[in-house]
Amino acid sequence: MNNTFSIKRFKLLFRKTIAERPVQTIGVMALLLVLSLILYVAAKELAGFNAAQNLSFIWGLAGGGFFMASFVFGYFGTNASGSSYLTLPASYLEKWLCGILIAGVLYLIIFLLFYHLMDIAFVEAYHHSLDPSSLSYKQQYDSVYPFDLTGRIAGKVYAMFLMLAGAMFTGALYFNKSAFIKTAIFCCSIFLVLFGLNWLTATMLFGHINDAGLYNHVTLPLGKEEATLLMPASTESLFLTTTLYIIPAVLWLLPLIRLREKEF
Repeated sequence: MNNTFSIKRFKLLFRKTIAERPVQTIGVMALLLVLSLILYVAAKELAGFNAAQNLSFIWGLAGGGFFMASFVFGYFGTNASGSSYLTLPASYLEKWLCGILIAGVLYLIIFLLFYHLMDIAFVEAYHHSLDPSSLSYKQQYDSVYPFDLTGRIAGKVYAMFLMLAGAMFTGALYFNKSAFIKTAIFCCSIFLVLFGLNWLTATMLFGHINDAGLYNHVTLPLGKEEATLLMPASTESLFLTTTLYIIPAVLWLLPLIRLREKEF
């Protein structure tokens, strides 16, 4: 067991990973947080608070997780750095845990804390800017509130984070050179293929359709109105379980297998 995992050895590896590239690690995180702030401000001015909260949260968490995963396992961008990383006196499990801890846990915690504080600050500033004597004060006050980090939208973004970060973890170890670009292209291709197959299947079954949610619903024209057909509850539950738990779990575990293969 000690050959596979040692607390002391893992601590040394984690410290080395952070100390070896402190400016890059902190800089990448800081850049992602700043970009989230800029997007929040820009979207708030152009489309309002609701759009700003949603867009900045999606970009910062899902998109940021993708970038951080690419950075953490970026050692394999060249043969020299990849070989150097593999020869470190640490097991494949410890190397995997180190990358997961930085991009999958630390970044998640730091981003959520930053985002929540940023969101509350903007919401409070807006509330203080309102005129309490205005007839629409109550309506304006209640229309803007902090983003719910435990709500339905947040839940979907957490799933996106797990999926994209896991895909990048896997892509960084399987694609090696230009892993970020190749993984991004691969993810987009998979999405387009699934969306196309979903639309084609719905068209073959129902003919003309107005919309087809990805294995979720189909919207059909009904005269001047529209009718929406939902996926059966059992099928939807199976699809959600697969996309929310099974696929992310596989994507996060594949790098562990790949690291073991590379070492041997």
